[in-house]
Amino acid sequence: MFEATHGSAPKYAGQDKVNPSSLILSGVMLLEHLGWKEAAESIQEALTETVTQRTVTYDLARQMEGATEVKCSQFAEAIVGNM
Repeated sequence: MFEATHGSAPKYAGQDKVNPSSLILSGVMLLEHLGWKEAAESIQEALTETVTQRTVTYDLARQMEGATEVKCSQFAEAIVGNM
């Protein structure tokens, strides 16, 4: 019911590289479905703020001028820091 829009990417396994946004947003949808609107909004807002700050993974960094490219785990830490 709640899953990432992309398929798996086994060639990137263990590289701490890929963008986790789709999985995070799947979690947001799950929380909304459960009625945990505040939690869902908190995560969504933190994700949006992180991207607005131009702290992004490699796939977005190459499309954004002045972006700071970070690893997957660093991106997640930045989201948590914006909560």
